[in-house]
Amino acid sequence: MQMQDSAYVTMDQLRVGLYVYIDLRWFEHPFAFNSFKIKDEEQIRSLRSLGLARIRYDPARSDKATPSGSELVVAPAETVAPVVKEHPALAAKRALIEKIRVQREAAARIESAFVDTARTIHNVEKNLLTNPAETLREANQLISQIADSFLDAPELAIHVMGDKIGSEELYFHSLNVTMLSLMMARDLKLPAEVMQCLGMGALFHDLGCREIPDKILKKSEPWTLAERNYYELHCAYGAEIGRKLGFAQLVLDVIQQHHEMVDGSGYPARLKGDAISLSARIVAIANYYDELCNPLNIANALTPHEALSTMFARLRGKFDPKLLQLFVRCLGVFPPGTIVQLSNGVIGMVATINTAKPMKPMIVAYDADIPKEEAILIDMDGTVDVNIVKAIRPAQLPREIYAYLSPRKQVSYYFDAGSPNKESVAK
Repeated sequence: MQMQDSAYVTMDQLRVGLYVYIDLRWFEHPFAFNSFKIKDEEQIRSLRSLGLARIRYDPARSDKATPSGSELVVAPAETVAPVVKEHPALAAKRALIEKIRVQREAAARIESAFVDTARTIHNVEKNLLTNPAETLREANQLISQIADSFLDAPELAIHVMGDKIGSEELYFHSLNVTMLSLMMARDLKLPAEVMQCLGMGALFHDLGCREIPDKILKKSEPWTLAERNYYELHCAYGAEIGRKLGFAQLVLDVIQQHHEMVDGSGYPARLKGDAISLSARIVAIANYYDELCNPLNIANALTPHEALSTMFARLRGKFDPKLLQLFVRCLGVFPPGTIVQLSNGVIGMVATINTAKPMKPMIVAYDADIPKEEAILIDMDGTVDVNIVKAIRPAQLPREIYAYLSPRKQVSYYFDAGSPNKESVAK
Protein backbone atom coordinates (compact mmCIF):
# COMPACT_ATOMS: atom_id res chain seq x y z
CA MET A 1 0.00 0.00 0.00
CA GLN A 2 2.94 2.31 -0.63
CA MET A 3 1.74 5.67 -2.00
CA GLN A 4 3.59 8.17 -4.18
CA ASP A 5 3.24 10.85 -1.47
CA SER A 6 2.54 9.78 2.08
CA ALA A 7 2.06 11.38 5.46
CA TYR A 8 4.84 10.55 7.88
CA VAL A 9 5.66 11.26 11.47
CA THR A 10 9.05 10.99 13.05
CA MET A 11 9.37 8.45 15.81
CA ASP A 12 9.20 11.08 18.55
CA GLN A 13 5.86 12.26 17.09
CA LEU A 14 4.15 8.90 17.60
CA ARG A 15 0.91 9.17 19.57
CA VAL A 16 -1.81 6.82 20.76
CA GLY A 17 -4.57 6.91 18.13
CA LEU A 18 -2.33 7.16 15.06
CA TYR A 19 -3.08 4.56 12.36
CA VAL A 20 0.39 3.53 11.19
CA TYR A 21 1.91 1.40 8.42
CA ILE A 22 5.13 -0.49 9.09
CA ASP A 23 7.12 -0.66 5.84
CA LEU A 24 8.98 -3.79 6.87
CA ARG A 25 8.36 -7.43 6.17
CA TRP A 26 5.98 -9.04 8.63
CA PHE A 27 8.68 -11.17 10.28
CA GLU A 28 10.92 -8.10 10.81
CA HIS A 29 8.68 -6.51 13.44
CA PRO A 30 6.88 -7.87 16.51
CA PHE A 31 3.31 -6.77 15.70
CA ALA A 32 0.48 -9.03 14.57
CA PHE A 33 -0.33 -6.76 11.59
CA ASN A 34 1.66 -4.48 9.28
CA SER A 35 -0.86 -1.67 9.84
CA PHE A 36 -2.87 -0.81 12.95
CA LYS A 37 -4.01 1.98 15.24
CA ILE A 38 -1.62 2.61 18.13
CA LYS A 39 -3.41 1.79 21.37
CA ASP A 40 -0.82 2.29 24.13
CA GLU A 41 2.64 3.49 25.08
CA GLU A 42 4.03 -0.05 24.95
CA GLN A 43 3.33 -0.18 21.21
CA ILE A 44 5.03 3.20 20.79
CA ARG A 45 8.13 1.91 22.58
CA SER A 46 8.16 -1.18 20.32
CA LEU A 47 7.79 0.97 17.20
CA ARG A 48 10.68 3.18 18.28
CA SER A 49 12.83 0.10 18.85
CA LEU A 50 12.59 -0.83 15.15
CA GLY A 51 15.31 1.67 14.20
CA LEU A 52 13.15 3.56 11.68
CA ALA A 53 13.66 7.32 11.23
CA ARG A 54 9.98 7.89 10.49
CA ILE A 55 6.81 5.95 9.95
CA ARG A 56 3.91 6.28 7.53
CA TYR A 57 0.42 6.94 8.84
CA ASP A 58 -3.12 7.48 7.58
CA PRO A 59 -4.76 10.71 8.81
CA ALA A 60 -8.24 9.51 7.78
CA ARG A 61 -8.02 6.39 9.95
CA SER A 62 -6.31 8.08 12.89
CA ASP A 63 -8.06 9.63 15.88
CA LYS A 64 -8.58 13.38 15.55
CA ALA A 65 -6.38 14.22 18.52
CA THR A 66 -3.20 13.35 16.59
CA PRO A 67 -0.44 15.51 15.06
CA SER A 68 -1.81 18.50 13.18
CA GLY A 69 -0.87 19.40 9.62
CA SER A 70 1.98 21.60 10.77
CA GLU A 71 3.57 18.66 12.53
CA LEU A 72 3.39 16.27 9.57
CA VAL A 73 6.31 15.30 7.43
CA VAL A 74 5.04 14.93 3.86
CA ALA A 75 7.64 13.42 1.58
CA PRO A 76 8.14 11.05 -1.30
CA ALA A 77 7.80 7.52 -0.01
CA GLU A 78 11.40 6.40 -0.41
CA THR A 79 12.41 3.70 2.01
CA VAL A 80 14.51 4.41 5.07
CA ALA A 81 16.96 1.66 5.84
CA PRO A 82 15.93 0.19 9.19
CA VAL A 83 18.17 -1.04 11.92
CA VAL A 84 15.94 -3.87 13.10
CA LYS A 85 16.49 -4.96 16.66
CA GLU A 86 15.69 -8.49 17.71
CA HIS A 87 12.43 -8.79 19.61
CA PRO A 88 11.17 -11.94 21.37
CA ALA A 89 8.12 -12.04 19.09
CA LEU A 90 10.27 -12.23 15.95
CA ALA A 91 11.60 -15.72 16.67
CA ALA A 92 8.02 -16.91 17.20
CA LYS A 93 6.98 -15.37 13.87
CA ARG A 94 9.80 -17.10 12.01
CA ALA A 95 8.76 -20.39 13.60
CA LEU A 96 5.19 -19.80 12.38
CA ILE A 97 6.41 -19.08 8.86
CA GLU A 98 8.39 -22.31 8.83
CA LYS A 99 5.35 -24.19 10.14
CA ILE A 100 3.15 -22.84 7.36
CA ARG A 101 5.83 -23.67 4.74
CA VAL A 102 5.92 -27.28 5.94
CA GLN A 103 2.12 -27.32 6.04
CA ARG A 104 1.89 -26.21 2.41
CA GLU A 105 4.31 -28.93 1.32
CA ALA A 106 2.28 -31.50 3.25
CA ALA A 107 -0.93 -30.19 1.69
CA ALA A 108 0.31 -31.14 -1.77
CA ARG A 109 0.97 -34.70 -0.59
CA ILE A 110 -2.40 -34.92 1.17
CA GLU A 111 -4.18 -33.62 -1.92
CA SER A 112 -2.59 -36.25 -4.14
CA ALA A 113 -3.38 -39.02 -1.64
CA PHE A 114 -6.96 -37.79 -1.38
CA VAL A 115 -7.56 -38.02 -5.13
CA ASP A 116 -5.87 -41.43 -5.30
CA THR A 117 -7.99 -42.71 -2.43
CA ALA A 118 -11.19 -41.48 -4.11
CA ARG A 119 -10.21 -43.42 -7.23
CA THR A 120 -9.59 -46.52 -5.13
CA ILE A 121 -13.04 -46.20 -3.54
CA HIS A 122 -14.48 -46.00 -7.05
CA ASN A 123 -12.78 -49.29 -7.96
CA VAL A 124 -13.80 -50.93 -4.67
CA GLU A 125 -17.47 -50.10 -5.20
CA LYS A 126 -17.35 -51.13 -8.86
CA ASN A 127 -15.82 -54.54 -8.09
CA LEU A 128 -17.61 -55.24 -4.82
CA LEU A 129 -20.16 -57.71 -6.19
CA THR A 130 -18.06 -59.29 -8.95
CA ASN A 131 -14.95 -59.96 -6.85
CA PRO A 132 -16.09 -59.59 -3.23
CA ALA A 133 -13.26 -61.35 -1.37
CA GLU A 134 -10.46 -59.36 -2.98
CA THR A 135 -12.46 -56.14 -2.88
CA LEU A 136 -13.19 -56.44 0.84
CA ARG A 137 -9.50 -57.11 1.51
CA GLU A 138 -8.69 -53.96 -0.43
CA ALA A 139 -11.37 -52.01 1.44
CA ASN A 140 -10.00 -53.06 4.85
CA GLN A 141 -6.53 -52.03 3.72
CA LEU A 142 -7.97 -48.73 2.55
CA ILE A 143 -9.41 -47.97 6.00
CA SER A 144 -5.94 -48.33 7.51
CA GLN A 145 -4.44 -46.13 4.80
CA ILE A 146 -7.03 -43.42 5.42
CA ALA A 147 -6.19 -43.45 9.13
CA ASP A 148 -2.44 -43.36 8.45
CA SER A 149 -2.45 -40.87 5.56
CA PHE A 150 -4.99 -38.32 6.73
CA LEU A 151 -5.51 -38.52 10.46
CA ASP A 152 -1.88 -37.66 11.18
CA ALA A 153 -2.61 -34.29 9.54
CA PRO A 154 -6.37 -33.87 10.07
CA GLU A 155 -6.41 -30.10 9.54
CA LEU A 156 -4.87 -30.45 6.09
CA ALA A 157 -7.25 -33.26 5.25
CA ILE A 158 -10.18 -31.03 6.23
CA HIS A 159 -8.79 -28.34 3.90
CA VAL A 160 -8.77 -30.79 1.01
CA MET A 161 -12.09 -32.47 1.70
CA GLY A 162 -13.87 -29.13 1.35
CA ASP A 163 -12.47 -28.49 -2.11
CA LYS A 164 -13.77 -29.62 -5.45
CA ILE A 165 -11.10 -31.22 -7.62
CA GLY A 166 -12.84 -31.41 -10.97
CA SER A 167 -13.88 -34.84 -12.16
CA GLU A 168 -12.02 -36.48 -9.28
CA GLU A 169 -14.72 -35.56 -6.78
CA LEU A 170 -16.46 -38.85 -7.57
CA TYR A 171 -16.79 -40.89 -4.40
CA PHE A 172 -15.47 -38.05 -2.26
CA HIS A 173 -18.60 -38.18 -0.11
CA SER A 174 -17.78 -41.71 1.05
CA LEU A 175 -14.18 -40.68 1.72
CA ASN A 176 -15.18 -37.51 3.58
CA VAL A 177 -17.63 -39.38 5.81
CA THR A 178 -15.10 -42.14 6.49
CA MET A 179 -12.35 -39.69 7.39
CA LEU A 180 -14.54 -37.56 9.66
CA SER A 181 -15.96 -40.65 11.38
CA LEU A 182 -12.50 -42.08 12.03
CA MET A 183 -11.36 -38.69 13.30
CA MET A 184 -14.10 -38.77 15.94
CA ALA A 185 -13.45 -42.43 16.77
CA ARG A 186 -9.78 -41.72 17.33
CA ASP A 187 -10.62 -38.97 19.83
CA LEU A 188 -12.99 -41.38 21.58
CA LYS A 189 -10.11 -43.87 21.75
CA LEU A 190 -12.28 -46.67 20.41
CA PRO A 191 -10.61 -50.10 20.11
CA ALA A 192 -8.84 -50.82 16.82
CA GLU A 193 -11.34 -53.51 15.78
CA VAL A 194 -14.27 -51.14 16.41
CA MET A 195 -12.56 -48.38 14.43
CA GLN A 196 -12.03 -50.79 11.54
CA CYS A 197 -15.71 -51.76 11.47
CA LEU A 198 -16.71 -48.12 11.85
CA GLY A 199 -14.50 -47.23 8.88
CA MET A 200 -16.01 -50.00 6.77
CA GLY A 201 -19.53 -48.92 7.68
CA ALA A 202 -18.74 -45.29 6.83
CA LEU A 203 -17.11 -46.28 3.55
CA PHE A 204 -20.12 -48.35 2.48
CA HIS A 205 -22.87 -46.39 4.24
CA ASP A 206 -24.55 -45.58 0.90
CA LEU A 207 -24.04 -49.05 -0.55
CA GLY A 208 -27.78 -49.48 -1.04
CA CYS A 209 -27.95 -46.43 -3.33
CA ARG A 210 -26.93 -48.70 -6.20
CA GLU A 211 -30.49 -50.05 -6.02
CA ILE A 212 -32.04 -46.56 -6.31
CA PRO A 213 -32.70 -45.16 -9.81
CA ASP A 214 -30.46 -42.31 -10.96
CA LYS A 215 -33.49 -40.20 -11.76
CA ILE A 216 -34.11 -40.07 -8.01
CA LEU A 217 -30.50 -39.90 -6.83
CA LYS A 218 -29.57 -37.06 -9.19
CA LYS A 219 -32.80 -35.13 -9.04
CA SER A 220 -32.07 -31.51 -8.05
CA GLU A 221 -35.70 -30.55 -7.40
CA PRO A 222 -37.46 -31.66 -4.19
CA TRP A 223 -38.55 -35.28 -4.13
CA THR A 224 -42.18 -36.34 -4.19
CA LEU A 225 -43.33 -38.37 -1.19
CA ALA A 226 -43.09 -41.55 -3.26
CA GLU A 227 -39.53 -40.72 -4.36
CA ARG A 228 -38.47 -39.99 -0.79
CA ASN A 229 -39.96 -43.26 0.43
CA TYR A 230 -38.11 -45.10 -2.34
CA TYR A 231 -34.82 -43.38 -1.49
CA GLU A 232 -35.16 -44.26 2.19
CA LEU A 233 -35.09 -47.93 1.21
CA HIS A 234 -31.35 -47.58 0.45
CA CYS A 235 -30.55 -48.29 4.11
CA ALA A 236 -32.30 -51.67 4.01
CA TYR A 237 -30.94 -52.45 0.55
CA GLY A 238 -27.39 -51.68 1.72
CA ALA A 239 -27.70 -53.83 4.82
CA GLU A 240 -29.02 -56.73 2.72
CA ILE A 241 -26.09 -56.47 0.30
CA GLY A 242 -23.72 -56.26 3.28
CA ARG A 243 -25.16 -59.42 4.81
CA LYS A 244 -24.64 -61.32 1.57
CA LEU A 245 -21.04 -60.12 1.51
CA GLY A 246 -20.45 -61.25 5.10
CA PHE A 247 -20.05 -57.83 6.72
CA ALA A 248 -19.70 -57.80 10.51
CA GLN A 249 -22.78 -56.76 12.49
CA LEU A 250 -21.14 -53.45 13.49
CA VAL A 251 -20.71 -52.59 9.82
CA LEU A 252 -24.31 -53.58 9.05
CA ASP A 253 -25.54 -51.38 11.92
CA VAL A 254 -23.88 -48.33 10.37
CA ILE A 255 -25.30 -49.04 6.92
CA GLN A 256 -28.79 -49.67 8.33
CA GLN A 257 -28.85 -46.81 10.86
CA HIS A 258 -26.77 -43.91 9.47
CA HIS A 259 -29.93 -41.84 8.86
CA GLU A 260 -31.44 -42.51 12.29
CA MET A 261 -31.65 -39.48 14.62
CA VAL A 262 -31.52 -39.63 18.42
CA ASP A 263 -34.85 -37.76 18.67
CA GLY A 264 -36.59 -40.47 16.63
CA SER A 265 -37.06 -38.30 13.53
CA GLY A 266 -34.74 -40.34 11.33
CA TYR A 267 -35.28 -43.44 9.25
CA PRO A 268 -35.86 -46.26 8.45
CA ALA A 269 -36.86 -47.51 11.93
CA ARG A 270 -37.34 -44.16 13.77
CA LEU A 271 -34.92 -45.35 16.45
CA LYS A 272 -34.13 -43.11 19.42
CA GLY A 273 -31.08 -42.47 21.59
CA ASP A 274 -29.00 -45.48 22.56
CA ALA A 275 -31.15 -47.78 20.43
CA ILE A 276 -28.91 -46.48 17.62
CA SER A 277 -25.44 -48.02 17.69
CA LEU A 278 -22.54 -45.76 18.73
CA SER A 279 -20.86 -46.21 15.35
CA ALA A 280 -24.05 -45.24 13.50
CA ARG A 281 -24.46 -42.14 15.69
CA ILE A 282 -20.91 -41.11 14.76
CA VAL A 283 -21.44 -41.69 11.03
CA ALA A 284 -24.81 -39.88 11.14
CA ILE A 285 -23.04 -36.68 12.25
CA ALA A 286 -20.26 -36.96 9.67
CA ASN A 287 -22.74 -37.79 6.92
CA TYR A 288 -25.09 -34.92 7.74
CA TYR A 289 -22.22 -32.44 7.91
CA ASP A 290 -20.79 -33.46 4.54
CA GLU A 291 -24.22 -33.34 2.92
CA LEU A 292 -24.61 -29.74 4.11
CA CYS A 293 -21.16 -28.75 2.82
CA ASN A 294 -21.26 -30.74 -0.43
CA PRO A 295 -24.85 -31.14 -1.63
CA LEU A 296 -25.78 -32.38 -5.08
CA ASN A 297 -26.80 -28.82 -6.01
CA ILE A 298 -23.67 -26.88 -5.11
CA ALA A 299 -25.66 -23.63 -5.03
CA ASN A 300 -27.11 -24.88 -1.73
CA ALA A 301 -23.70 -25.62 -0.18
CA LEU A 302 -22.95 -24.23 3.27
CA THR A 303 -19.50 -23.24 4.46
CA PRO A 304 -18.02 -25.55 7.11
CA HIS A 305 -18.75 -22.90 9.75
CA GLU A 306 -22.35 -22.52 8.57
CA ALA A 307 -22.83 -26.29 8.55
CA LEU A 308 -21.53 -26.67 12.10
CA SER A 309 -23.58 -23.70 13.27
CA THR A 310 -26.72 -25.17 11.70
CA MET A 311 -26.17 -28.56 13.30
CA PHE A 312 -25.28 -27.18 16.71
CA ALA A 313 -27.72 -24.28 17.00
CA ARG A 314 -30.80 -25.51 15.14
CA LEU A 315 -30.53 -29.27 14.86
CA ARG A 316 -28.64 -30.40 17.94
CA GLY A 317 -31.61 -32.41 19.21
CA LYS A 318 -31.18 -34.79 16.27
CA PHE A 319 -27.65 -35.86 17.22
CA ASP A 320 -25.95 -37.47 20.18
CA PRO A 321 -25.04 -34.34 22.21
CA LYS A 322 -21.66 -35.59 23.45
CA LEU A 323 -20.65 -36.75 19.97
CA LEU A 324 -21.75 -33.45 18.44
CA GLN A 325 -19.63 -31.55 20.95
CA LEU A 326 -16.72 -33.82 20.11
CA PHE A 327 -17.26 -33.18 16.41
CA VAL A 328 -17.16 -29.41 16.92
CA ARG A 329 -14.04 -29.79 19.03
CA CYS A 330 -12.36 -31.85 16.30
CA LEU A 331 -13.20 -29.38 13.55
CA GLY A 332 -13.18 -26.16 15.56
CA VAL A 333 -15.96 -23.56 15.50
CA PHE A 334 -14.22 -22.28 12.38
CA PRO A 335 -12.85 -25.44 10.69
CA PRO A 336 -9.53 -25.29 8.80
CA GLY A 337 -10.08 -23.73 5.40
CA THR A 338 -12.83 -21.38 6.62
CA ILE A 339 -12.51 -17.87 5.16
CA VAL A 340 -13.05 -15.25 7.85
CA GLN A 341 -13.18 -11.48 8.16
CA LEU A 342 -11.59 -9.93 11.23
CA SER A 343 -12.85 -6.89 13.11
CA ASN A 344 -10.09 -4.75 11.58
CA GLY A 345 -11.23 -5.65 8.05
CA VAL A 346 -8.50 -8.21 7.32
CA ILE A 347 -9.52 -11.29 5.30
CA GLY A 348 -7.91 -14.58 6.27
CA MET A 349 -8.20 -18.36 6.20
CA VAL A 350 -8.19 -20.58 9.27
CA ALA A 351 -4.97 -22.60 9.15
CA THR A 352 -5.09 -24.49 12.44
CA ILE A 353 -7.64 -24.72 15.22
CA ASN A 354 -7.23 -24.10 18.92
CA THR A 355 -9.07 -26.94 20.65
CA ALA A 356 -8.83 -25.19 24.03
CA LYS A 357 -10.20 -21.90 22.61
CA PRO A 358 -12.34 -22.66 19.53
CA MET A 359 -12.88 -18.97 18.74
CA LYS A 360 -9.11 -18.34 18.66
CA PRO A 361 -7.64 -20.27 15.70
CA MET A 362 -4.49 -19.50 13.74
CA ILE A 363 -5.23 -17.34 10.67
CA VAL A 364 -3.32 -16.85 7.42
CA ALA A 365 -4.05 -13.23 6.46
CA TYR A 366 -4.32 -11.78 2.96
CA ASP A 367 -2.12 -8.79 2.11
CA ALA A 368 -1.52 -8.00 -1.57
CA ASP A 369 1.76 -6.26 -0.69
CA ILE A 370 3.24 -9.38 0.92
CA PRO A 371 4.31 -12.49 -1.06
CA LYS A 372 2.30 -15.62 -0.30
CA GLU A 373 5.45 -17.32 1.00
CA GLU A 374 5.76 -14.60 3.66
CA ALA A 375 2.03 -14.37 4.44
CA ILE A 376 1.02 -12.85 7.76
CA LEU A 377 0.07 -15.43 10.36
CA ILE A 378 -2.17 -14.35 13.20
CA ASP A 379 -2.56 -16.30 16.41
CA MET A 380 -6.00 -15.07 17.46
CA ASP A 381 -5.26 -16.22 21.00
CA GLY A 382 -2.69 -13.44 21.27
CA THR A 383 -4.66 -10.63 19.64
CA VAL A 384 -6.91 -9.21 22.33
CA ASP A 385 -8.13 -6.22 20.31
CA VAL A 386 -9.06 -8.12 17.11
CA ASN A 387 -11.63 -10.89 16.72
CA ILE A 388 -13.39 -12.89 14.02
CA VAL A 389 -16.49 -11.05 12.81
CA LYS A 390 -17.90 -13.54 10.32
CA ALA A 391 -17.21 -16.44 7.99
CA ILE A 392 -17.25 -15.70 4.24
CA ARG A 393 -18.25 -18.02 1.42
CA PRO A 394 -15.27 -18.64 -0.86
CA ALA A 395 -17.33 -17.74 -3.93
CA GLN A 396 -17.63 -14.21 -2.53
CA LEU A 397 -13.87 -13.75 -2.79
CA PRO A 398 -11.81 -12.91 -5.87
CA ARG A 399 -10.12 -16.11 -6.96
CA GLU A 400 -6.63 -14.67 -6.49
CA ILE A 401 -7.33 -13.99 -2.80
CA TYR A 402 -8.50 -17.55 -2.20
CA ALA A 403 -5.46 -18.89 -4.08
CA TYR A 404 -3.21 -16.73 -1.90
CA LEU A 405 -4.74 -18.02 1.32
CA SER A 406 -5.14 -21.71 0.49
CA PRO A 407 -2.29 -24.12 1.30
CA ARG A 408 -3.25 -26.15 -1.75
CA LYS A 409 -1.79 -25.95 -5.24
CA GLN A 410 -5.07 -26.67 -7.03
CA VAL A 411 -7.80 -24.25 -6.06
CA SER A 412 -11.32 -24.82 -7.29
CA TYR A 413 -13.38 -24.42 -4.09
CA TYR A 414 -16.95 -23.58 -5.13
CA PHE A 415 -15.76 -21.80 -8.29
CA ASP A 416 -15.95 -24.51 -10.95
CA ALA A 417 -19.05 -26.24 -9.70
CA GLY A 418 -21.45 -25.36 -12.48
CA SER A 419 -22.13 -28.98 -13.35
CA PRO A 420 -21.86 -31.11 -10.24
CA ASN A 421 -20.57 -34.60 -10.89
CA LYS A 422 -21.19 -36.21 -7.56
CA GLU A 423 -22.55 -39.73 -7.49
CA SER A 424 -23.38 -39.98 -3.81
CA VAL A 425 -26.61 -38.60 -2.44
CA ALA A 426 -26.73 -35.38 -0.48
CA LYS A 427 -30.30 -35.36 0.79
